[in-house]
Amino acid sequence: MTATAHASTYRDPTRFAAERAGVFGRSWLFMGHVSELTREGDVLTATIAGYPLIVVRSGQGLKAFHNVCRHRAGPLFDKERGNCGGALTCRYHGWVYTLDGRLRNARDFGAAAGFDPRNYSLFEVRVETWRGFVFVNLAAAAPALSAALAPLDARLGGPALENLVHAERRTHDIACNWKIYVENYLEGYHIPLVHPQLNAEVDASKYEVTVDGSVCFHYAPPVSGVYDGLWAFALPHLGVNVYGAGLMMERMVPLSLSETRLIYDFYLTPEAAGNPAQRASILGTSGTVTAEDKWICERVQANIHAGVYEAGVLSPKHEAGVAWFQRYVAEAVS
Repeated sequence: MTATAHASTYRDPTRFAAERAGVFGRSWLFMGHVSELTREGDVLTATIAGYPLIVVRSGQGLKAFHNVCRHRAGPLFDKERGNCGGALTCRYHGWVYTLDGRLRNARDFGAAAGFDPRNYSLFEVRVETWRGFVFVNLAAAAPALSAALAPLDARLGGPALENLVHAERRTHDIACNWKIYVENYLEGYHIPLVHPQLNAEVDASKYEVTVDGSVCFHYAPPVSGVYDGLWAFALPHLGVNVYGAGLMMERMVPLSLSETRLIYDFYLTPEAAGNPAQRASILGTSGTVTAEDKWICERVQANIHAGVYEAGVLSPKHEAGVAWFQRYVAEAVS
């Protein structure tokens, strides 16, 4: 019998701080797709577990940094995506950085003894791509992205993903700890009760969960609808939801101890992205399932805060993915 994580892991502020450093400070974090970074100066930004991050297309390829000026911590770019016009300029006091992170101009700074611009380059982070998708990692010694996603690479097989186009981004805020939502994602036990439409589109009685390295796969034979029947979760917080016409990359981003933001990026074939009916069907189904998950996850968080529940037990038949994830988080913060 496998016990669940203790309720304190979802309501203890010190635990949240440890997860921010031990989990998100050492893992590959999804940022976007190369199709969004085609021109020199194109930028993607995201704040993940409190880390403000930026990826930019430079003349030497992709570069990634903390989205933090070295002067007084102002932001270098204040939109989710766009073009910076050839340089990264702090929105606070106007310090200007080249696209490879070097300080080019400390605007109107004045003479200062001992000030050497070469010592004030941006804080750089690692950036790598996988099948056209862009990831960053704050840990210089972390294993390569290709190693982390090798199981997903093998499961998806040959179809190229580089030719997909970004069709839409949607965000959903949920009043629960990020792990509650992840654990909900990692089991199909709740589908017949929480997701009637999804339950009609897949055969939940044949729901399979398989763990392979840093990826947990979920498969239920599709009956009808837009789903391909395959979901994958890549540590620490990325859902890969496969459709017949593309996929949706789902980031589960902690905002605070009991607030989570879901960032859905839909990447579809050019034909599907340009077909209003097909596009609406994919986005509509996703929205229905998310609303149902939001309701149940927020109720679970409220019940945990109530102080009655302390720990439960995991089903060996349905919740192997939950057990795997809880072990991973416990080891990351130990």
